[in-house]
Amino acid sequence: MTVAEATPELDAVAERNDRAFLGHPKGLGYLAFSETWERFSYYGMQTLLVLYMVNELLLPGHVENIAGFELLRSFYGLEGQALASAIFGTYTALVYLTPIFGGLLADRLLGKRRTVIIGAVTMAAGHFLMAFEFSFLLALFCLILGNGCFKGNIASQVGALYGPEDTRRATAFQIYYLGINAAVIVSPIVVGTLGEKVGWHWGFGAAGVGMLIGLATYLSGQKYFPQDEIDRSKTGARPARAPLSRADWTALIALLTLIPVMAIAMLPNQQIFNAYLVWGDRQFDLTFMGTRLPTSWLITLDAATSVTFLAGVALFYNWYGKRFREPDEVIKLIIGSAFSVAGQLCLFMAASTTAPGEKIGLFWPVMFHLLNSIGFAHMLPVSLALFAKLAPKALNATVIGLYYLAFFAANALVGWVGSWFEQMPTPSFWLMHAGFAAVAGAVFLLFKLFLAKRLIQAEPAPLPA
Repeated sequence: MTVAEATPELDAVAERNDRAFLGHPKGLGYLAFSETWERFSYYGMQTLLVLYMVNELLLPGHVENIAGFELLRSFYGLEGQALASAIFGTYTALVYLTPIFGGLLADRLLGKRRTVIIGAVTMAAGHFLMAFEFSFLLALFCLILGNGCFKGNIASQVGALYGPEDTRRATAFQIYYLGINAAVIVSPIVVGTLGEKVGWHWGFGAAGVGMLIGLATYLSGQKYFPQDEIDRSKTGARPARAPLSRADWTALIALLTLIPVMAIAMLPNQQIFNAYLVWGDRQFDLTFMGTRLPTSWLITLDAATSVTFLAGVALFYNWYGKRFREPDEVIKLIIGSAFSVAGQLCLFMAASTTAPGEKIGLFWPVMFHLLNSIGFAHMLPVSLALFAKLAPKALNATVIGLYYLAFFAANALVGWVGSWFEQMPTPSFWLMHAGFAAVAGAVFLLFKLFLAKRLIQAEPAPLPA
């Protein structure tokens, strides 16, 4: 067969591969399933972490076995649940900080593929190290570093599957995040149940197995991934960038100011993995047909309602926008803050209306998850869209990267504020979280009144790939 004869056949194979996975490139399927298994392991471990520390690891007879723990305990100056909360907050905060360095490592030195593989291996090692009490801190360190290498780089490869004018990219990320949401729902059921009902280390081991499946999936799809470009020519002339205008500087300063506000707005939602689980484990009536359900299933309930209302809110505004003028991003953030306040007030009601010594029924907690999920649907996707819209074109990708610092700050606050749980009356603790959401909503309102008209343009800036 001549080269000329082979070319059409090769083109036909490339075309089939480009549409082989739900109308998308084959590589998307491998990347999406790799990320699904990674998130399965991550959220399963995160669901167990505080419960494990409070109910076993930090108790006498166990805490003495942790290598290097006395130094960490002296740093925090805390004990018991407060110390567990602080460790959790530090861990989850660093998880959102290290991807910045993982991206630099991939772009400057190793390339995305090798960096993702190193991250997956490191995270798998971290999960299996959780099986031993003495290696607890080393396990967390491995999980933090591995996540930094994995998280941003695999998402970047999804965008690189498509050309600049390929309109399938947005749908590809929806498919990609659907896998993540599926993992959040399933992992507490599998990993959480094993951890609580069979043994903590069985749960962490299951998370490690999930990570290995994710690694195997990623390795098997290598030939379908975009090539790394770490050897790009450094001699070519770069186009000159236009200087930032006064409007650009105003938008940039406003967005940087919103980062700590977003952190405060996210705090009540992120507390679900920390003090809320400890409280639910101790006080909620989780008995069903004579069997006590695992506390970690509360995370599955939250994930299921979050996915439902993410879709439901999007469909609602699609319907609403055809009939009326759809609210802009800032108004949606204000609406989200109001629902977040209402959700936290449900927890206040659960704590304040239950007699001492009685278990809390699930009516108020379920109402919390419903209202909080509506708030979540108005908060995280909308705030990312707002940052993408207002960011100066010359700094769009950088500003989106800075947006994730809000997650870093929010999780650090979760650990700090969660350490007050046993020091405060429980109704006051949740009322305080309603106050956090209200303060964030008030700042969003001020932003709308005094800055939004000057900043928000008719057309949003494109989201980075």
